[in-house]
Amino acid sequence: MRVETIGDATLYCADCRDVLPTLIGVDAVVTDPPYGTGDLMHVGNSVKWKMVPDHKRWDVPEPFVVSLASMAVQAIIWGGHHYALPPMRGWLVWNKIVRNFSTGVCELAWTNLNIPIDAFDFSHGQLVYENKQHPTQKPIPLMTWCVGKTRGTVCDPFMGSGTTGVACARLGRKFIGIEIHEPYFDIACRRVEQAQRQRDLFVHTAPEPKAETPDMFA
Repeated sequence: MRVETIGDATLYCADCRDVLPTLIGVDAVVTDPPYGTGDLMHVGNSVKWKMVPDHKRWDVPEPFVVSLASMAVQAIIWGGHHYALPPMRGWLVWNKIVRNFSTGVCELAWTNLNIPIDAFDFSHGQLVYENKQHPTQKPIPLMTWCVGKTRGTVCDPFMGSGTTGVACARLGRKFIGIEIHEPYFDIACRRVEQAQRQRDLFVHTAPEPKAETPDMFA
């Protein structure tokens, strides 16, 4: 197991089933677990999948994911319709804008949040501008939107390339990420560190607010 502390983030290179029972202080789970991306979706022939040697088994959703629903008071689980999760009202929808997309024109996230169904419009094609480094990488604006619906320390047990951690850095939130594949773990470390540097740079270089001039006629 590797553990890296980067500012407000703690990242584990390990199996989340080993790490999660040891964690304390997790307020929200926001994650995008592997689901339905093996032979079912006819993926795996491109170079980007070479770093995930076991992706073929993703056609069968990991049963462990269901336990995440009860781990934290707040939970957002992308691909929730692939799992035997309890009925809830607060589903989230990512509308990819692009049509005739092989893995679907939208994706669904199960949540236990007591909110109306909500949707986020973001073209899948815009991911090219984020230098996509994981085959199922979610857009930063999408995950920032998700994190913004929660409070406290966020945990992502299937961190991948670290997009949830980047979103937390941008919002000034504490983050715990877990990723089993070391190549993606290294990518996540770099992305989270860069996001925290950018946030700190903005905070330290932002101009001080000007004092208001008293109203002499008040």
